[in-house]
Amino acid sequence: MKNYITPSRSDKLVNKINSAVHESYQWFFNTPERALEQAYQMALKIKEIELTHFGGDKVSLQSGEYSQNLLDCFQIDVEKYLNTIKIRLVEFKTSRLFQKNSNYAFLDKLKLIDEVLTRYNNWDLEVPKPKVIDSTQKSIVLTIENQQPRLKSASQLNLNGVESVTKKTGVLPRSIGRTIRKITNDMGPNSQEDLVRNFQVSRQTTRLAINCLILLIITPLVTQSVSKQFLILPAVEHFRGSESTPIFLHSEMKEEAFKELQSFEEELKFERLLKHSPHISAEAIEEKLSIKIDEIAKEFKHKSNSAVANVFSDLLGLIAFAGVIVTNRRGIAAIKSFLNEIVYGLSDSAKAFIIILVTDIFVGFHSQHGWEVILESTASHLGVPADRNMIFLFIATFPVLLDTIVKYWIFRYLNQISPSAVATLKNMNE
Repeated sequence: MKNYITPSRSDKLVNKINSAVHESYQWFFNTPERALEQAYQMALKIKEIELTHFGGDKVSLQSGEYSQNLLDCFQIDVEKYLNTIKIRLVEFKTSRLFQKNSNYAFLDKLKLIDEVLTRYNNWDLEVPKPKVIDSTQKSIVLTIENQQPRLKSASQLNLNGVESVTKKTGVLPRSIGRTIRKITNDMGPNSQEDLVRNFQVSRQTTRLAINCLILLIITPLVTQSVSKQFLILPAVEHFRGSESTPIFLHSEMKEEAFKELQSFEEELKFERLLKHSPHISAEAIEEKLSIKIDEIAKEFKHKSNSAVANVFSDLLGLIAFAGVIVTNRRGIAAIKSFLNEIVYGLSDSAKAFIIILVTDIFVGFHSQHGWEVILESTASHLGVPADRNMIFLFIATFPVLLDTIVKYWIFRYLNQISPSAVATLKNMNE
């Protein structure tokens, strides 16, 4: 006799779905409170570091008497907490758009969070600059950094900029002023302390720049690889697993598979003629061809799935790259300072050599072959046909644009910042 009291399998499934939907709704409904609470806890941790180790002051080089390694530990923790606060605040504001809740019991927590964010508003852009220069090359770096153009916007009035070096010409050559300034700094009463201070600042900037460079390289690669192998590729294979799904994404893949099959068939016939084996029947050849066709179909099906997955995984990698730039602005500022010190610290011959090397690679006479390889590889990676006309049009326009930009930069900036490097460049080109 059929039991009408015991729920059927479909009823159990409906109950599970309703329960999952109810739990999801409750989780989403509590998202603003949960996100704000996490941001509030991170703000409390920052306040605890300030009260315990810096006497309630902001965590910076000017607060506390700690070694460079200890200070780096505090700054890394604070930066991590600040990034978490910013992410949770975005989650809090976004989730509140979908709710009709007029309860403002969170104002006290939000006030404390705003105080912490205001205190560290420009902290992520703060990369200390040395005050004393211990060599002529570093003096050139400091002179260039201090001669950035004045910006009249209200948000940038606190910058210590002067009129640009490319627009200002003094009565005496700048090298004489740099020499006098160097002698004055070296003879100052606090030259030794400033020298040690400059070394600590330079070491911290270099460490931040290297860490940020590693993150910029590793994070997108790991995100692209992991998301493709464990998330996107299995999903693509699931949705494209039916027999009605086309194996080839475009005609070029079909031609490639046809050439591979034709080469295999010719190889079989060649082996039969070479070994004088007439006993191999046409049926056996057809059977081998059938097996080879199945292998080619599986191979190109996987290649098509991989190309589709590459589009989404590359997009996630770009998002991860942008996320590192947005959340690690101190590191980006440190990279700029680090690269400026390296570039402007090079000799004139080295600058000219690097400019010639880079321009010959990307805009030189033989650069079109490299651009063809790059564009064809990119098209194959994304599963799109490599249009020869579009490739030639790109090669005919983009390198020319790059060459124009480089020449304008040499004429407009390098010619006034380092005239001897431009002269060396002209001599090397001739």
